[in-house]
Amino acid sequence: MIIIPEGAVSSLIGFRRCVDAVEQVFASMAKGTAKNLPVVREEIGHADAIFGVKSGFDRAAKVLGLKAGGFWPANIEQGLTNHQSSVFLFDPDTGKCRAMVGGNLLTAMRTAAASAISIKYLARKDAKVLGMIGAGHQSTYQMRAAIEFGQFERVVGWNIQAEQLSRLAIVASDMGLPFEAVERDTLGAQADVIITITSSFEPLLNAAQVRPGTHISCMGTDTRGKQEVDADLVVTASVFTDEIEQAVTIGECQHAFNQGRLDRSRITALGAVIVGDHQGRSTADEITLFDGTGIALQDLAVASVVVEEAIRRGVAVEVDF
Repeated sequence: MIIIPEGAVSSLIGFRRCVDAVEQVFASMAKGTAKNLPVVREEIGHADAIFGVKSGFDRAAKVLGLKAGGFWPANIEQGLTNHQSSVFLFDPDTGKCRAMVGGNLLTAMRTAAASAISIKYLARKDAKVLGMIGAGHQSTYQMRAAIEFGQFERVVGWNIQAEQLSRLAIVASDMGLPFEAVERDTLGAQADVIITITSSFEPLLNAAQVRPGTHISCMGTDTRGKQEVDADLVVTASVFTDEIEQAVTIGECQHAFNQGRLDRSRITALGAVIVGDHQGRSTADEITLFDGTGIALQDLAVASVVVEEAIRRGVAVEVDF
């Protein structure tokens, strides 16, 4: 079995290869050659933690595996990231465990990649102002990917703990863009694209705070009960997602769906846009919303790239298992 420790991952993959791998996953799902299996994700009753297992199989790429991990809110006090996970890849022909890969950086990168892809396909082409809601660990990855693959000219941001916005200001400066900390109403009035990346269980953005033509990437809701935007906004928007079933059970769509205000037929898989089966945005004034629930196939695809790169460079660690 090949082992890629967390500390080795950053040297084996960059955002561009990560985006390519995630976009291919969206396409494979739309073509029916890849499938996510049902998610288990629950509060465990200890350390206020949420633990889950996501798994899937891409027949075309022959990538089979799972990611296990979750969210430990007190980790920051111990100098650890709140999100902790590991990815396991299996040989689809034999079922033998092929590789174990540290999943923390991979999770942040694939989540940011999914958001950047949604912006590529759904945001207005003249989008210039990026709005960020949330300034936690994953926010910098989200912002960096969006800026790297977009045409943004400035960034505005809001966070419950305003002092944490300094990390976003540093990233914006590194990438040559001005950054301004603003109130939520001001953010919605200025931003052409809004990324929400929080662990909130109550709406942080409502329909009245978003202007026509905005694209919203909701990237933090991945558990029953979580919510970053109000149901009115979801119902108002044209909704796209990574996986429809996850969207209505653990994603941002769950609340409007459970209220009977949104059915599956109104939610479009982003992969359908990528392969040309759906037009995506239809007008300049349309509000588009991407419900990024986080799917196993993304983790597996990126982990597979990391493993292959480690083998190619001759730095893969192999153990008998």
